[in-house]
Amino acid sequence: MAPGLRQFTERRGDGAGEPVLDNDNGEDLMYVQPGVSIVIGNRSPESQGTVYISTKKVVWLSDVDRTKGYAVDFLSLSLHAVSRDPEAYSSPCIYTQIETGEDGNESEDSDSESSDALDLSKVTEMRLVPSDPGQLDTLFQILCDCAELNPEPIEDNEEHNWIFSANQLVDETAEGEDSEWNFSQNPSSSIGHSNGDHDLARTVLELQINDNRFEDAEEMEHENDSDGGHH
Repeated sequence: MAPGLRQFTERRGDGAGEPVLDNDNGEDLMYVQPGVSIVIGNRSPESQGTVYISTKKVVWLSDVDRTKGYAVDFLSLSLHAVSRDPEAYSSPCIYTQIETGEDGNESEDSDSESSDALDLSKVTEMRLVPSDPGQLDTLFQILCDCAELNPEPIEDNEEHNWIFSANQLVDETAEGEDSEWNFSQNPSSSIGHSNGDHDLARTVLELQINDNRFEDAEEMEHENDSDGGHH
């Protein structure tokens, strides 16, 4: 999993300096927004700085202290939204949630204002507060566009996200058994979509098989009655 919020102090150029990006691996700077305060967890806002949004991550660098800065990869951002509700936060801002892989209770403790030592690996919330609230919508849209460039990696797990047809499942379940049931060979006639629930799929298939058995039993009974009528 991508790391959560982390310290970032790699700058280039004079003055405040832009962040050093991984251009060799295709990372490009997409947007720059000056005059933004950052709020980490429930702590007090940091002094104003500049937000840099690249194709890979969000970086905030202090305009006052060159040694202070933070970064979070888009793969660690589970949510970002525009917040204008004064009951949620006193100033309009971009609210984000950060995946850390840590226990929720530990994360809440680390976000406390009374905590002297901040463990960034446990921070689960971050707010970006621009001095001009009119920039919120633009900032949000850029975040959305860049987040789309970083989809969640798909795990290679054969037990998930596969579609099966009845004849395919019969090959697995009836191998070595005397099977006389004919299923549709049309691959589009799938009977289920599985996210790893073999039991549910098997139950559906068994119901179909049992239905066929009842039909055959009724046909045999009807034939016997007909034969008995000829005597």
